[in-house]
Parts: sequence; C-alpha cells; structure tokens
Amino acid sequence: MDRAPPRGAPRDAVGQRWLAVFAFQAILSAAASALHLAASPRGRPHPLLGVPAGLLLALHPLLALAAAGLVALALLLTASPHPRPPPLPRRAQATALLAAAGALFVGAAAAMLPEHAEWAAVAGLGFRGAVLGAVFAAHYFGRRRWLLQFPVVQRPLYYGLKMGLLPSGRRALKVSLQAFCLSFALILFLPRQFGIGGSIGSQILTQISIFIVIAGVSCCLEISHHFVQVVHTRRCSFAPPQSAAAAETNPTEFILETLEQSDPRSLIQYLAYQDLCVVSEGNFEPWRRAAFFEESGETYKRIVTACLKPLEGFTSKIAKALEDYDPEMMTQQSVLLSAFDDSQICTWCARTLAGLTARSRQEDRYGVAQLTGCNAAVMTTLLSALVAIEACLGKKTNPLPAHLNSEDIRWVHFSTVRHGTGTAIASKQVGLHTKAYVMADVLRTSVYQIVSAFIDDLKANAKPASLEKNWISEGRKPIYGSQAVLVQKLSLFIGYRAV
Repeated sequence: MDRAPPRGAPRDAVGQRWLAVFAFQAILSAAASALHLAASPRGRPHPLLGVPAGLLLALHPLLALAAAGLVALALLLTASPHPRPPPLPRRAQATALLAAAGALFVGAAAAMLPEHAEWAAVAGLGFRGAVLGAVFAAHYFGRRRWLLQFPVVQRPLYYGLKMGLLPSGRRALKVSLQAFCLSFALILFLPRQFGIGGSIGSQILTQISIFIVIAGVSCCLEISHHFVQVVHTRRCSFAPPQSAAAAETNPTEFILETLEQSDPRSLIQYLAYQDLCVVSEGNFEPWRRAAFFEESGETYKRIVTACLKPLEGFTSKIAKALEDYDPEMMTQQSVLLSAFDDSQICTWCARTLAGLTARSRQEDRYGVAQLTGCNAAVMTTLLSALVAIEACLGKKTNPLPAHLNSEDIRWVHFSTVRHGTGTAIASKQVGLHTKAYVMADVLRTSVYQIVSAFIDDLKANAKPASLEKNWISEGRKPIYGSQAVLVQKLSLFIGYRAV
C-alpha cells in the first residue's frame, strides 16, 4: 500500500507512481543492455559501416534507455481506469511512440549483423523493430489492455509482479512470433539493400538472432505493461501518518478534497474511492473510520454525498435509456451502455455506503447517520438503482395493489415493451448482460448488509408506513421507481426473499 504525500508536499500520488514506472523502465533497459553486451561477440569488425565495433556496443544502452522512455510515455498517454477508449489522436501518438521505441530497441542490436552489412541493413533492422512496436500497439488497443483493472484482492507488490510474469511471457512469445513473421514478409517488398545478404547459413543464423532480439524486446514491453497495471491499481492511503498532528485534528480532509475536487474519472479519483471503500469495510485503519462519525455530522454527510453522486448518475442514465426504449435506436443503446462505464466506481460507492451504514449501528456514537437522514438517502438510492437494473433484466417494477402483501410479490419477465413495464434489454446485448448482473449482485449484497445490521429494528417496524418513514427519503421522488415499489422491495429484503 502506498501513502499519499502529506499536506504541504506535492500530493500527486499518480505522478509519483509514473516516476516509479520511468525508473523501472530505466532499470529494465539497463538489464537488457547488460545481457545484450554479455552475449554479443566482441571485436567483430564492420568495415562497411565505418563505425568501430566497440562504438556499436556502447550505443546500445543509450538507445535502449531512449526507447524505454518512449514506451513509458506511450503508456502514460493512454493508460486509464475508465472504460471509454482514449481519443484517436492519443492512440495515434502512442502507436507512433511504440513503433519508434521498437525501432530503437531492435536497431540498437546492429552489432549482431554480418560483417558485410551496410547502413541500409541497419535501417531494415530498425524497420522490423517498428513493426514489432506496431503489432504490440495493435494488441494493446485491440484487446483494451490500456484499461487499468483493479484486482479484487490487494496483494503485496512483489507477489503481484511475480504472478504476471508467466502470462506476460506467453503474450510476449505470441507477439514476437507475429511481429517476426510480418516484418520478414514486409522486408521482402523493400529494396535488396535493406535485407541481409550472405550465405544461406549466415542468413539463418542472423534471422535466429533477430528473432531472439525481437522476443526479448517483446518481453520487455509486456513486463512494462504489467508493471503499470500492478503499480497503478495498488491501494493508496489518503490520510496523514497516524503519528502526525493532522491525524488527530482533521484526518479526513485529504480524501474529501480528492473526492470533491479531482477530475471526474481520473486515476486519482479512482484511488480515492478505492481507499474509502477499504476503510469503510475492513479494519485496516479503524481510527480513520471513527473520524467519519464526528459529532457535527458534516464529515459523514460529505462522504455519503460523494458516494451517492455516482450512483444517482448511474441510475439516471438507466432511467433515461429505459424511457420508451427502442432496440432499433442506437442512441438509446449507447446511453444504456455508457451508464455502465462507471461500474467500478459505483461498485466501490455501494460497498462504502453499505459498510458505513451497517457499522454506524455500533460505531456511530452521536447518531449522525440517522439524524442527518443519510440512512434513508442511502437505502433509497441503492434500492432505486437495483430496481432500475432489474428493469433492464426484465423484472416488473409496478407496485402491488393495496390488498396484497410482500409475500405475494412475484418478479416476472416480459417479452415485449408494449404489453409490460419491463423488457429484458440487457439479455440482448452480451456485454451489457454480464455487467448488469454483476452490478445487481453488488447492490443486492449491499442492501442485505444494511438489513442484516438493522434486522431487529426493521422487523419491529415492518409496516410499509414505518419503512417509508424511516428508510425511504420523504418528499424526495426516487430517481427510478416509486416509493411504493421501494418499500415493497425493502420488505423482500427484510424477509430475505430478494433474489
């Protein structure tokens, strides 16, 4: 776990991590250069190049370091935790940087060329490296590998790096084979000077050497990408050290400022929500969670508001897409798909709200969660979001008649929009179907966590009027569904029958 810098120092935790990425790239390129120098033949003359053999070897570390910087810059331009792809100009810049890095990496190994090689052969070697960079960029963008995927379980840095070495090696072998075959075919269309002449045996040995270099460079690219994934998805503690004076006066100021003032969908905002979720659910730093329930209740309200905002936006997008839904209209489909772009933050927010609300039962000494109305706002938002997702999955959302109770509720599927209030929209889109079910499970688990903590009170006041008064926001229309639907849904949770 990293710790964000204290107040008064540069507090860009993301910038510090990128500095670590550049440092790792420098170390990796130095190690690769040392391995290349150890394996390269010493003193082989290249009279046609007009360059001493020692100079070719000496240039390799400098070129490799420059190439490593280009790779880190390409990852910096495109890596993002938000599922929306990077803009086309950034993707073009990153592809050009990766191609240039591949050309420098492979071209720096010019010392392995035969003695009769000319500068055109060195250019051909650089061209094959550029093809390698382009193939890696095609995998990087085509397979959405620019997306920073946060692990469910946080592991130590060394263990996280070690676990990705074998998959990175397999991907590197696949990329190197594709790049080698493609570059070998493309080099045939260039003038003969760009190829490698000599006897058949000499050419075979040179091609084997080139493949080894391409495989090594591909491995370095994959390891660099894996390092970026591991480093940027590690939890960062947005709090001063516990021994500092700020830990006693205002330990929540840093994380609140980050949540409220950081750019939406930025990496620093993702890290702040991740840290808040860990503090709310676990016992890693109980002194920080205790500070949330301070006497005035202002801190708790700000935290709950920061977590409700993404969930309300998520529900609003779904509600907008469900209004007069037409599967033939691409705009409505795109709106519904875009609603799930923030599913990672919404998941952390739902878990945070559920954890804080459940723990307020025992840890809220001043009753700020209940007195400020946050409990009702949290339950209303979670149930409204759940009902909206279940509408996407084809479940009915109409309230029951007054003479029916919660035991008579049945969630049924409708096949058309015309005859029912719900349609299985998500089932018609494979990616959306999975995301909808995952998000529904998260929201359902969050509501059950709150219900389990307050089960005695909920059962003692299980009448619809009492539930609406205590757990559904009064005078505030839910974003999706009615108050009657939310009360009936909450009754199902109280009886542990919500599925």
